[in-house]
Amino acid sequence: MAVYTDISEVELGALLKEYDVGELLSYKGIAEGTENSNYLLHTSKAAFILTLYEQRVERSDLPFFLGLMEHLAQHGVNCPLPVRRNDRAVVSEIAGRPAALITFLEGMWLRKPAPQHCREVGRAMAGMHLAARGFEPTRANALTVGDWRPLWEKAKPRANEVEEGLEAEVEADLAELAQGWPADLPTGVIHADLFPDNVFFLGDRVSGIIDFYFACNDLLAYDIATCLNAWCFEKDGSYNLTKGSALLEGYQSVRPLDAAEIEALPLLARGSALRFMLTRLYDWLTVSNGALVNKRDPMEYVRRLRFHRQISSASEYGIGLK
Repeated sequence: MAVYTDISEVELGALLKEYDVGELLSYKGIAEGTENSNYLLHTSKAAFILTLYEQRVERSDLPFFLGLMEHLAQHGVNCPLPVRRNDRAVVSEIAGRPAALITFLEGMWLRKPAPQHCREVGRAMAGMHLAARGFEPTRANALTVGDWRPLWEKAKPRANEVEEGLEAEVEADLAELAQGWPADLPTGVIHADLFPDNVFFLGDRVSGIIDFYFACNDLLAYDIATCLNAWCFEKDGSYNLTKGSALLEGYQSVRPLDAAEIEALPLLARGSALRFMLTRLYDWLTVSNGALVNKRDPMEYVRRLRFHRQISSASEYGIGLK
C-alpha cells in the first residue's frame, strides 16, 4: 500500500455519496507498499480502505481481482470484500484514477514472523489455492518469465549504479531461467505477492489475506517459492531453515506437493527472487522521492538470487523436515 495520488475531502465526500456507507468522519493515506494509492477511511457506519489503482494495475484487470476477492470470501478465505455502489458497480473513479472501496480487515502484519507464523501462512496459502479452484475468470501472470526481459531492459542501462557487475549477473540469470522454466506443473489462481505486509494476524493465527492486485493464473508452486523468499530470510540475508520447513509443512498439510513441484522449487525460488529484484530495481531507479511510498532496496533480492543459485535440492529449503 502507498500514496501516489492525493485526494481532497470534497472529492472523497462526493465519492462516498455513491455508496451506502454513511458520512465521512476521517481519512488518512497509508504509506506502506509500492503499487497503488491507499487510504484508510472512517465513516459513521464502519472503517474501509479506498484503493486508487496506479502503475502496473490495468483497469481491465479489476473485475478479476475484485471478483476473486468475493469468490474467496464466499469459500471460507478471510479477505476484504469489495463494497458495491448504489448502482451495484464495484469500480469507481476519483482524481482521475479507477478506485474501489473495500471492507477493513482486523489484524496486523508481522515485522518479525516466527516459525509458527510461517506454518500458518503455508496453510492459509494452500487453503486459498484450493478455494480458488472454482473461480472461472482467468488472468495471465503479467510478470512471469517472459515479461522479465522487457522490464530488465528499462533498468539495465543504470544497473551497475546499484552494484558494479550487476548487469552481467542479471543477464546470466535471465538466460538460464528462460531456458529451464517449467511448463507442466499444477496451475491455478495464485496470490503472487504474499509478503508479510499482505497477511494479517490476530495472535498467532492468520486473520486475513489482503492485496490481490497481482493475483493471476500460474504455477501453484511459484506462489510457494515467492513465500520462501518473502518469509524465510533474515535481515542479515541468511535463510532460516526452521521457518522454511514450517512454511512448507503447513502448506503440505492442506495441499501436498507432487514430486515435480518439489524438484522445481530451487528454480522457481530463483525466478521469484529475480522477478522481485527487477521490479524493485526499476522502482529504485525511477520512482520520484517526492511520492509517499517506501522504495525497497533491490540488493536484498540480489542476495537471495545468489543464495538460490547454490541450491541443488529442495531439501535445502527444509521440505520434509520437522
